[in-house]
Amino acid sequence: MRYLPNIKSPADLRKLSVKELPELAQEIRTAIIEQVSKTGGHLAPNLGVVELTLAMHYVFDFGHDRLLFDVGHQCYPHKLITGRFEKLDRLRTRDGMAGFPDPNESPYDLFSVGHAGTGISTAVGMARGDTLSEQAFDQKTNPDGRRVVTLIGDASIVNGLAMEGLNNAGTLKRQFLVVLNDNGMSIAKPQGAMAQYFDRVRLSHTYTDFKKSAGKILDSLPGGSLLKDAYHRTGEATKAVIAENSWFEHFGLVTVGPIDGHNLPELIEFLSEAREFDRPMVLHVKTVKGKGLDIAEDDATTFHSPKPFSVERDEKLGCRVEIPSSGRSFTASFADAMVDLMERDDKVVAATAAMPDGTGTTPILQKFPERVWDTGICESHAMDMMAGLAKTGFKPFFAVYATFFQRAFDQAFQEAALQGLPVRLCLDRAGLVGGDGAVHHGFCDTALLRTLPDAAITAAIDEPSLRASLEFMRHYDAGLSSVRYPRDNVSEALADQGCPAFELGKARNLTPDLDPMTDDIDVAVLGFGTPAIAALEAASSLSDNYRVAVFDARFAKPVDEKLISALLQRKIPVVTIEEHAPMGGFGSAVIDAANSLKLDASRVMRLSLPDSWVLQDSRSAQLAETGLDQAGIVRAIRVAANGEDESSEVPATVEVKEAPSKAAR
Repeated sequence: MRYLPNIKSPADLRKLSVKELPELAQEIRTAIIEQVSKTGGHLAPNLGVVELTLAMHYVFDFGHDRLLFDVGHQCYPHKLITGRFEKLDRLRTRDGMAGFPDPNESPYDLFSVGHAGTGISTAVGMARGDTLSEQAFDQKTNPDGRRVVTLIGDASIVNGLAMEGLNNAGTLKRQFLVVLNDNGMSIAKPQGAMAQYFDRVRLSHTYTDFKKSAGKILDSLPGGSLLKDAYHRTGEATKAVIAENSWFEHFGLVTVGPIDGHNLPELIEFLSEAREFDRPMVLHVKTVKGKGLDIAEDDATTFHSPKPFSVERDEKLGCRVEIPSSGRSFTASFADAMVDLMERDDKVVAATAAMPDGTGTTPILQKFPERVWDTGICESHAMDMMAGLAKTGFKPFFAVYATFFQRAFDQAFQEAALQGLPVRLCLDRAGLVGGDGAVHHGFCDTALLRTLPDAAITAAIDEPSLRASLEFMRHYDAGLSSVRYPRDNVSEALADQGCPAFELGKARNLTPDLDPMTDDIDVAVLGFGTPAIAALEAASSLSDNYRVAVFDARFAKPVDEKLISALLQRKIPVVTIEEHAPMGGFGSAVIDAANSLKLDASRVMRLSLPDSWVLQDSRSAQLAETGLDQAGIVRAIRVAANGEDESSEVPATVEVKEAPSKAAR
């Protein structure tokens, strides 16, 4: 590589000539492709913004100016030219380059972001803050002041929060640039009327189409006189492509484009003029998601965030991509279970919010196109739509990542739970998610949902359990219900056992040879979700020394009070385990139940995620770090059995001496 290893900051980038930038762009693409093929990561989104990122850093000084990302999964080129090339080979690991913007990693990253729609609003806030502190750019009074730029995609901009941000951005009386990266894609194809609007713009306009009388255009727009005044402040290039009747003009933002997002000289020309503009502006940039890698361009959805892959090219057979399979995922299991559910019950309907592949709804979308919807990046709308369907007698299932469900909690409260409507939440990626890190962990869904009266909150431990929970939810009509499951493969540990049906508030004994009502038990472990499987393995490894009963708790609301009462009345130490924050989670529910039963809860030990941020790494490394792997559970069982620590939580680093065998008692 000729240029990239020598780019330590954007100042080095600006030393290059415009003619040298295409070669740097190719080096960035090569570096990203090679690394993501080894470790996985966000590929197509980053390949699509290489030239756009270079042009923005070439024109603006984001060590001084403000750059706000929306979502952030397109930040790799930005990171590579802001001094983090040497961290690329450890992408999405603890000591390497995070997959999303991270202020702890670099001052060039202003926010940790991983949820869509946030960029415009935070940018408006920084623009107002700089104005109040007299640091804002002004052509006349402060030409060296800070400028504000936010980068957002065409799928993200339809998010409700982005609409609110635009509504306020139009009231700014200063420089403010929204760069709309229009690639015609979200993770999957964008949905809704706005997506259709952008399709029409792309089809009906080219750069040369805008070579018309900008003055006449401005006369025809709402607030035309104000915009005409702004028009006289723009440069010649910008005047040529001011968009007629642009949707954004109604928010008070001058709109320019669409322009070619891969033409570096053109991008630099337009950004240079936008840099000096003293009104809010949208620069509409057309890019190709996956640009520079034909397989990613042809299938941007698959290559949005692929696992490690290899590409084999053959003159006769063409291009073949190999993405190794590591097993059957919970997501795939959910997809098959939902197909079965919908075949048996024509009242079952489903939705996802821009994640048909990620949540496993693609197969059911294809099989039941009239009963399944992708709403786009609109979780709040999807939740309310599900409530409306429930009101009309249908059985709605909303498949959503646990981290994205947080965006729809108000609707879960107001339009579903408060109305007593049986909306069903299928929470994928619950718990630790590996390389995506803190922005995507599902760590507070149980706590949120436990506050809702009549909610039934479940978790699955394997594929039969997931199917059984969905079947339970299909028949649960008293209120909102949910099932959580991780970004992981399903376990086969219980494949030789039948899975009993879910009964409201009743746990399942995974060690049926130990009866909690009568048998001599050293420790009882109550696992909520897949940690129950890890607990079963831990108990097996300790079977020579301890008699450990393991339960699949199944419900965080209502918990199994009969079981809890029996264990605590018999003074059997209890360890609760969950991939969730300690506050308000399953362990808290057990302690709350003990309190309501007027039982001593001092023997309840909670094992959960820590009350701190868990950063990017492999999921297995994160489980070990938080003490939720088999070794951590073994450690907790020993502590509980030996009575060495009566605290309600066990740190992952507890060391315990081996106790004498108790199995013979």
